[in-house]
Amino acid sequence: MQDMNTTVILRAERRRLRRLALALLATLGLSAADPTPAATGGETGNATSAPAASPSSVDLDALRARLSAPGQTTGLLFLSPEERRVAFGHVAAVLPTRPIPASPRPLTLTPAQIDFSAVTYVVDGVTYTLADFLALPGAIGLAVAQDDRLLFEHYAPGHDQTTPWISFSVTKSVTSMLIGAAIADGFIASVDEPVTNYLPRLRGSPYDTATIRHVLNMASGVAWNEDYASPESDVAKAGAANGLTLVRYLGGLPRVAAPGAAFNYNTGETNLAGEILRAAIGNNAATYLTHRIWLPFGMEHDANWLTSGAGGGETGGCCISATLRDYVRLGRFAMTGGVLADGTRVLPADWMAQSTAPSTGDAGYGYLWWLAGDGAYAAQGIFGQQIFIDPESRLIIAAHSNAPTATGSPYAAHLRAVTEALRAAAEERPHG
Repeated sequence: MQDMNTTVILRAERRRLRRLALALLATLGLSAADPTPAATGGETGNATSAPAASPSSVDLDALRARLSAPGQTTGLLFLSPEERRVAFGHVAAVLPTRPIPASPRPLTLTPAQIDFSAVTYVVDGVTYTLADFLALPGAIGLAVAQDDRLLFEHYAPGHDQTTPWISFSVTKSVTSMLIGAAIADGFIASVDEPVTNYLPRLRGSPYDTATIRHVLNMASGVAWNEDYASPESDVAKAGAANGLTLVRYLGGLPRVAAPGAAFNYNTGETNLAGEILRAAIGNNAATYLTHRIWLPFGMEHDANWLTSGAGGGETGGCCISATLRDYVRLGRFAMTGGVLADGTRVLPADWMAQSTAPSTGDAGYGYLWWLAGDGAYAAQGIFGQQIFIDPESRLIIAAHSNAPTATGSPYAAHLRAVTEALRAAAEERPHG
């Protein structure tokens, strides 16, 4: 079994977001360090960790005013850990979103509790227990499922089965599945169609030779600078752009490689995937998600999707807020290949196999999914959001997190290691 610490799941994401985290922390005058369990004696190590700070002192109305003020330069990433603890669970209360209503017939996740208390994992040569991980302030929710059986579920104080939590880049993988649904529904002919078939304003730009496949692989060959430390970078100028603003900006960039030849992590291009989707279906992405996946597959709770403004388009690369159990169900939907409980196929038969095949530009990346190199794959988001999927053992390991930094923190190392340890422990048990 391949160690999660040596996989390629997040190498590009960690590099670019580590720069972001350091830049944001410098702006706020904070340290890059984050709390981790303190191992004490013995091979297993018994951790002591301060309990998560209570969010009760954070004023939600003040937070809303701060995030929505005209010309404000402070977003979700600039909040303190205590403020994020509130904002991440109340995005619809502080920012414009589009609702995704719950199914009236939720897919049952049958409790089948396994005692994982003996699970240990190693970070930087020190052994920790599952309890150590759960004591971390950043650990908000953790669930392990096998097929439709819920093997383990844990929530931090103030967080529970009904709390939606922001997903960040986990949303990219959902957008990928929605493009698959659009192909199955006949809105898109194939991933080899030119981008300009759906976004004609990009004709005459470097995107003339880029296909939908290239965008899903983050390998269009169009230049993009993802350096958050530079105010002149593309991500600083247009990383949150949508609609006409995004299309105009991307259309003005030069080509630096042949389409498909080189992977280049590109926030703008993941939002472009959302533009392609909406143009193809002639509808909102959240509405399409609601009626093609959320309602028919049986998601249990209301969710929401961040938009670029009141009435604006959904951010294709970010920010669906959903409960932990519905993170699990999204993983289950992907694992089934996009088939509903009644046998109805939502995604093309080979879509998930295509989506999780190594791309030409990067063997660790598919169609907006990170690949583990051993058949497993994951939707990953900054601050530790996760849907990890192992089709061979039919496991899903989902996480809500509030890591102290966006990426590259000790918490991220703990999440990767505990995920692999839980995976190994579950695989040792019968699958029946």
